[in-house]
Amino acid sequence: MTSVYDFRANTLQGTEISLSDFKGRVMLVVNTASKCGFTPQYKGLELLHEKYEAKGLSVLGFPCNQFGQQEPGGAQEIGQFCQSNYGVSFPMFAKIDVNGADFRAVTIESIAPRPTFRMAPSPNRIRRSPMTVKR
Repeated sequence: MTSVYDFRANTLQGTEISLSDFKGRVMLVVNTASKCGFTPQYKGLELLHEKYEAKGLSVLGFPCNQFGQQEPGGAQEIGQFCQSNYGVSFPMFAKIDVNGADFRAVTIESIAPRPTFRMAPSPNRIRRSPMTVKR
């Protein structure tokens, strides 16, 4: 069975990274776009990164242009936008396709059952083991 750690992806700077580099950490894999109604999510994602990165959380941003052409820029433009508007310091990856013939996404559903997460007992704790439910 394929694991999330088997995936490799290029950063916005063009460096190929294996997701196995994040083994032992909680990964929050986020589909992003610079020109959509959810673009302000970068602010909250950066806050999560700053607060919990030292405690084992890795926020990973994967831009996609397949939904209303909301991420039209190239890697350099995306990186500059994220940094100058939201101070993004978490890893951002090159644009991916999440559907269609060029599907190259890191999606949990493609490698494992969809997890359902429970709230950790304390807001300062990250739960490392999700509860998976059958569908």
